[in-house]
Amino acid sequence: MPRVTAQGKSIECPAGANLRQVLLKHGIGVHNGAAVALNCQGLGTCGTCAALVEGDVTPMEWREQARLDLAPHRIDAGRRLTCQVQIQGDVRVTKFEGFWGQGSEPEWTAAGPNRSHHGWPPGKCG
Repeated sequence: MPRVTAQGKSIECPAGANLRQVLLKHGIGVHNGAAVALNCQGLGTCGTCAALVEGDVTPMEWREQARLDLAPHRIDAGRRLTCQVQIQGDVRVTKFEGFWGQGSEPEWTAAGPNRSHHGWPPGKCG
């Protein structure tokens, strides 16, 4: 079974599972700040669940590419919308700062939380 590593946790899941759903089910938030309440609930239209996803996942489809082509995202930043990613094999996830996860400083990595962030307010460095 594939293994997802995020925020210091290692999670086994079936191949084909949705990354956003797996992370949320295991208590790993994919949204920063107010985006916890203000998001598209996995439809791929808001872009707030963007994260760096490394590993064996499905290729990007048109809806995800269209959203990541819009500001504040940059398609060349290598981010994916976790709600549009199906897990095929082992995956490592890093979530970045900013409402849309578009920042340059990690909120958390596969290894665990970013120690330079104090967690309050969410999405801000301390």
